[in-house]
Amino acid sequence: MKRIGIICYPTQGGSGIVATELGLELAKLGHQVHFISYRRPFRLDRIYPNTHFHQVEVSEYPLFEYPPYSLALTSKIVDVATRSGLDLVHAHYAIPHAASAWMAQQMLSERLPVISTLHGTDITLVGQDPSYLPVTRFTLAHCQALTAVSDFLVAETHRVFGAELEIQRIHNFVDTEEFQPRHRPELRACFALPDERILLHVSNFRPVKRIPDVLAIFARLAVAHPVRLVLAGLGPERNAAKEQAQELGVAERVHFIGNQESIVDLMSVADLYLLPSQTESFGLSALEAMSCGVPVLASRVGGLPELIDDGETSFLCPLGDVEAFAEQGRRLLADRDLYHRMSAAARAVAVERFAIERILPQYLEAYERVLA
Repeated sequence: MKRIGIICYPTQGGSGIVATELGLELAKLGHQVHFISYRRPFRLDRIYPNTHFHQVEVSEYPLFEYPPYSLALTSKIVDVATRSGLDLVHAHYAIPHAASAWMAQQMLSERLPVISTLHGTDITLVGQDPSYLPVTRFTLAHCQALTAVSDFLVAETHRVFGAELEIQRIHNFVDTEEFQPRHRPELRACFALPDERILLHVSNFRPVKRIPDVLAIFARLAVAHPVRLVLAGLGPERNAAKEQAQELGVAERVHFIGNQESIVDLMSVADLYLLPSQTESFGLSALEAMSCGVPVLASRVGGLPELIDDGETSFLCPLGDVEAFAEQGRRLLADRDLYHRMSAAARAVAVERFAIERILPQYLEAYERVLA
């Protein structure tokens, strides 16, 4: 039995989801898992055996224009490590979690190994910002182990921060028992008529998700097919998306439903999942859709080709080619045999390659290495 500290963001982004799901699986195996964050992770939605939550509280003083969260986090890691006897700390997302974990390690007299998992924008965006790049480079070099969620992200990390870094690729995973095909006619009826098909997109409504492409694809499909679009999430481009839906004449067929606690409920009523992102280091939401038997229309970018077998489990399209997305969508909406074959293949790949039972041993082996 290990005592493991997990540092993560509590929000609905992929890094927080993976960190929380990983911690819960470790707890099922009997490990004591200590989550450390400024708010309870949203998938840590009730009391689970062998799990503990430690809230980071940041004091606000008039002198501080920006509350120093990274320092408060460091102090909390030291406190939890001392009181609970942590064996190791697993930081998810490099900034500031890996940096705070390193500072905590230096403050403690005993050895506290740090393993960091890189999730995407901590390397491709935030980590490359001149304000954070030196700190990111230093912390990555001083972690006892590094993992990344895709081969794409491993290569990008090497390109930016140095080929000498030793990084293990451990793909993201999905709970295939939770995310599985379900028949929910009563929930479907909230969004569509019986003969209508539902397209789904879940995101933080930021530019990298290319929300205008989501709506443009849907508008093209709506010309010839009875379809509805469900947009879940909140973010800076949500209001502009509402205006675009009006301009395209599809506003009556688009549902903006905000943040949702249960993504699996949405996946259970979707027929297609749209992910025309500018980049995705892995594409966790695409994997969750595939596990539910929902084919995905995604950009051929980042780590998505590691997840999607184009034309077999889902379709990959050129970035920004709205018409290519719409054409593949028309194929799936018109050809029921093709749709059912692709739905079954998507589910099979999720189970065979990305189920938590297949990925968890890789993290356990990484823990053993840093503890050896």
